[in-house]
Amino acid sequence: MKRTLLHIFGGYLLDSRETAEKAVEAASDKQASDIVVLHTQEVCTFADYFVICSGESTRQIEAICDNITDMLKKSGVTIHHSEGSQGSGWLLLDFGDVIVHVFAPRERGYYQLDRLWENAPLVVRLQ
Repeated sequence: MKRTLLHIFGGYLLDSRETAEKAVEAASDKQASDIVVLHTQEVCTFADYFVICSGESTRQIEAICDNITDMLKKSGVTIHHSEGSQGSGWLLLDFGDVIVHVFAPRERGYYQLDRLWENAPLVVRLQ
């Protein structure tokens, strides 16, 4: 059985679902579009949730990633790893059991992670 990471926040434990919810809140604060949360725990071995969203420009993608990282850090959740660059059109933020993907529209259409992981239950979709 896969374990769920718990993070200390304000005297209680922040589980992976709460971490994903905070990532969605942070992305929304920076006007990310087409935000999707997939519950991947039953279909992959490395994450409980994928948060997928889009930004319209490299500057917005950077702002979304920075806000997610900052908000989660304030909640006691530290980033394990990141990949990509704003100019590549795809940034990945690894928070352990929560993986955040921030795409430019063209790259999101190309990689189609929503479709690739379509067997994972949809938790949230914000247009």
